[in-house]
Amino acid sequence: MNKKTVKDVDLKGKRVIMRVDFNVPMANGAVTDDKRIKASLPTIQYVLDQGASVVLMSHLGRPKGTGFDAEFSLKPASEALAKLLNKPVQMAPDCVGSEVEALAQALKPGEVLLLENVRFHKEEEKNDPEFAKKLAALGEVYVCDAFGSAHRAHASVEGIAHQLPVAVAGFLMEQELEYLGRATSNPERPYVAILGGAKISDKILVVENLLKQCDQLIIGGGMANTFLAAQGLNMADSLVEAGAIETAKAILAKAGGKLLLPIDAVIADKFDAEANSQVVAVDKIPAGWRMMDIGPKSIEKFGEVLQAAKLVVWNGPVGVFEMPKFSEGTFAIAKLLATCSATTVIGGGDSASAVKKAGVAKQMTHVSTGGGASLEFLEGKELPGVAALNNK
Repeated sequence: MNKKTVKDVDLKGKRVIMRVDFNVPMANGAVTDDKRIKASLPTIQYVLDQGASVVLMSHLGRPKGTGFDAEFSLKPASEALAKLLNKPVQMAPDCVGSEVEALAQALKPGEVLLLENVRFHKEEEKNDPEFAKKLAALGEVYVCDAFGSAHRAHASVEGIAHQLPVAVAGFLMEQELEYLGRATSNPERPYVAILGGAKISDKILVVENLLKQCDQLIIGGGMANTFLAAQGLNMADSLVEAGAIETAKAILAKAGGKLLLPIDAVIADKFDAEANSQVVAVDKIPAGWRMMDIGPKSIEKFGEVLQAAKLVVWNGPVGVFEMPKFSEGTFAIAKLLATCSATTVIGGGDSASAVKKAGVAKQMTHVSTGGGASLEFLEGKELPGVAALNNK
């Protein structure tokens, strides 16, 4: 972590403009899961405690970029934040413009202003420098605490950092970089990575990068089917990425004994929560059936490797865990990680919701708030939103 953080700068009397990730689920005009808002509280509170005022900016969903759209308004997030901070949070009518500038300039130390959705302007995703300049005019110090958006070179994430002399990381960003950094530079060993999810093509770079670094790579989910097919097994009706079989063969040839695949499977006669199911060896899947989860022998085999690990990084479920019948493998892995002595780092997205559903999220060392961002970090890519911040 070679980037400056909020602790490295004097904030007293300053107006801080902070990029947060308030892209939260909502229903009927209210926030239904405030996890991301809570994750930003330590940084917001610290900045306020230093005698600064705060202008917060975020995106929400994928509006068309043609102006205000009530469905994607951040107003419910301002109400949720006000409750959590136990103080008023002013809601701006937009994120740029003279009215918003007047509101920002009138802020007194300890006051909070939340800007309206930055994606109401198409210039945000285009990383338009003029738009970034308008955002920068609202603050004197830029703080990025939105790890979940750090892989996007957008105006409110990357562009603004070039418009203000001070651009530093918040505590959430610092924590993400520290724990994910443990997996990519000088990891504790044995280091075991688990990759799941549907497609290899989405994760080729991650697989290749992790194989260089980890001691064992466990593969589950739909990705495993393609690797098993590449070994010549008949996967029947299982999801197999035909176009990725040659890639899988090349990876298997390079990986040697590092890559671990399931040895048995929970299979179903159709892709349905109510389907008939049975457990078979991976080379005994009958015609018309498909692999939906890893089986008990695979759980046991993977469990032995995980119990011996010092560091485990997990990205992607190992089965169709949204269907209770096929969630056993994913939840068993989650519970195994909750009891092992390793440092456990969970990539965001589906893996984060899997540990939450299994009731063991609190037992993990770190659960990332960014699915796409953590994946790109593990690929070894530099994240634009991080690269733009001031170096220590």
